[in-house]
Amino acid sequence: MGTFILKRMFSIIPVFLLAALVTTGMIHLSPVDPAEAYLTAAHIQPTDELLEQKRQEFGLDQPFFIQYVNSIMKICQLDFGISYVSNKPVWDEVITRIPATIQLALGSIFIAIIVSVPLGFLAGIKKNSMIDHFSRFLSFIGASIPSFWLGYLFIFFFSVKLDLFPVEGTGTWLHLVLPSVTLALPLIAIYTRLLRASVLENLDEPYVLYARTRGINEKTIMAKHVLRIAISPMITGLGMNLGKLLTGTIIVEAVFSWPGFGRYFIEAIFNRDIPVIQCYVLIGASLFIISNLLVDVIQMVIDPRISRKVGYKQ
Repeated sequence: MGTFILKRMFSIIPVFLLAALVTTGMIHLSPVDPAEAYLTAAHIQPTDELLEQKRQEFGLDQPFFIQYVNSIMKICQLDFGISYVSNKPVWDEVITRIPATIQLALGSIFIAIIVSVPLGFLAGIKKNSMIDHFSRFLSFIGASIPSFWLGYLFIFFFSVKLDLFPVEGTGTWLHLVLPSVTLALPLIAIYTRLLRASVLENLDEPYVLYARTRGINEKTIMAKHVLRIAISPMITGLGMNLGKLLTGTIIVEAVFSWPGFGRYFIEAIFNRDIPVIQCYVLIGASLFIISNLLVDVIQMVIDPRISRKVGYKQ
């Protein structure tokens, strides 16, 4: 397994270099002049002299390849530049906001797992039953309702009308409930359908028939064999959505005024804070890469067949 992980880690390097290339190219492809954006954010009237001075300060007068290499060197040192708005290091501001986003993402994943695993599993082993129809209805609702509309509905009913949960901000676990459920509902829709389909597929596999002929208890077959193998596609989906959650909570954080990384990114867009936008893109790419690597390792542990496919033997 160590060799497999090492190979995957080396495969991360080209992806990281490509992400750095994209962020560097953003400056050249964007119609916004970084020097002008900086002066505007600082409430300074841009002049030709000031613009030229800032371009030299930011290294924008250098060839593209030199800018690209310099950006990689700075990224390796966690130097994402200075925010145009706050005039503080971007990384220092990001690390104060990431914990809130991680808290929100983990809360939504926890809710999605505790709901979708039993619901999807029961819907698979009890096809066309009431619980199967309910899972289909819930999946339809979760996949159809936009997150921002769902968030406003939750605020209207549970905060304004019933006064059960706070409308915005952080502080207690009550603040976490509504935004976490808002993020979790689309995940529940995906994971429930994935697990149901996988359970139905595995019920027809020869290993299930063989286990039954050996007289193994049906509950043991379902729990230790079918569920263990059937949950593999769900874990893949979880890995693909983990990076999305950590960087894609933008709308929900804006709706609930959640002081996370996504809201910080929204503010950066409106303020044309280019270093923050570049940092967001790079962190998002890194999180997707790392989460997919973790999922591959977990799947190899759960399903031995994957281990044999990649040449690793336990």
